[in-house]
Amino acid sequence: MRKWLLWVVVLAGSAGAQTGGIVGTWLGTLDVGAMKLRLAFHIAANAQGGFTSTFDSLDQNANGLAVQETTFADNKLHLNMPGVRAQYDGTLNGDQITGTFTQGAAIPLNLKRVDKIEGPNRPQEPKAPFPYDSEEVSYENKGIHLAGTLTMPRGPGPFPAALMITGSGPQDRDESLFGHKAFWVIADFLTRRGIAVLRLDDRGVGKSTGSSMQATLEDMAGDVLAGVAFLGTHKGIDGKRIGVIGHSEGGMVGPLAASRSSNIAFVVMLAGLGVSFQQAVDSHQSQAELLMRQAGAAQHAIDWNNAIQDMIFRVLRAEPDANAALAKMKAELDKMKAGLPEDERKAMESPNAVAAVNRNFASVVTPEMRTILLFEPGEVLRKVKVPVLAMNGSRDLQVFAKQNLPAIATALAEGGNSDFTVTVLPGLNHLFQKCDKCTVGEYGELEETFSPSALTVMGNWLVHHTRE
Repeated sequence: MRKWLLWVVVLAGSAGAQTGGIVGTWLGTLDVGAMKLRLAFHIAANAQGGFTSTFDSLDQNANGLAVQETTFADNKLHLNMPGVRAQYDGTLNGDQITGTFTQGAAIPLNLKRVDKIEGPNRPQEPKAPFPYDSEEVSYENKGIHLAGTLTMPRGPGPFPAALMITGSGPQDRDESLFGHKAFWVIADFLTRRGIAVLRLDDRGVGKSTGSSMQATLEDMAGDVLAGVAFLGTHKGIDGKRIGVIGHSEGGMVGPLAASRSSNIAFVVMLAGLGVSFQQAVDSHQSQAELLMRQAGAAQHAIDWNNAIQDMIFRVLRAEPDANAALAKMKAELDKMKAGLPEDERKAMESPNAVAAVNRNFASVVTPEMRTILLFEPGEVLRKVKVPVLAMNGSRDLQVFAKQNLPAIATALAEGGNSDFTVTVLPGLNHLFQKCDKCTVGEYGELEETFSPSALTVMGNWLVHHTRE
């Protein structure tokens, strides 16, 4: 469910470096197995005779990132990125650089000089002129400044409105991922059908302050409720017809906000959870297990991963302090490794394996990930009394439709909610794209951003449930 973001950057050179043919833009594709990422390095000479560089992870919409060290001598390029424990080393040969990108593991990465970088074809991305109005807006929630875009239908109004909630990790207002801008596509579609849409930069992204990774799901629900209150003051919006649309993690935050307020009129869950992560692991239908099976992992590797996940849940429940939890996880892992065959234990103790495990452990003790992993969707859904639409793609490997949709329906019914719809959309992945391989790595390869059939299902449901 978590969208992996490669944070790598480059800056500042050595005084004695040569300033020859390394200057320019270099493009390559990093094959990390589960996905392929286009990386671009922009290298320029500086006044001291060295170099400055910037770096883009194009398919993750992470552009203009800076570097700490860039050196070039005897046709050898070195980019050092200690902030993310990564580096690139390559050899220049004409208009190509042959090299290796290292971040935990060493991965071949060859670069080619390019005059410009062509963006991926995204035919659904909205293009002007638009038959509606758009305005930059902002509001505050307990010292956090949140900024976004409000698209408003033209006409007398007042109009119903939807506030959009992104998936996990730092996301911009368009939920930009792999060159796709899914929330912009959704907002354009719904606003053309008479529904105002507010989409926001997450905490710490774009024009919003704070940090999404240091925010709990409760904090995010508070941001949503502040946004609903803001929309309720807008003269063109009907305060009694404001709802939320959340994707993935947003499909948890939306119901949580609705369970805490009577000001939310409807909830749309796009690939939202119906079971906890612990339940998913216990039933052998967790995101990690599904992805590992799809990648052809051996059963012993899957069992080992499940055991680690189970240990993580136990520690997080028992230890609220992040540093103490991190120490306990490492100690528990050492005990687990002691029971492995010697060759497997040595592999787990290699520098690359240790670095990868340490990064994973550090990520799960953040407030955001801790609350996601310990979240109990059923408890929240039983408190939601407003109309709910829950949609999942049948080929979603991150939030399994057959496991989560029935659980969502059961929890809503147990809470006395009689106005809900759960829908499985055939052939769609976690991003609601019509897919072929349906792997995470295919997200950026597909031209479709959000299935027209999924847009229609959501649009028809919303128009029906927001009629005056």
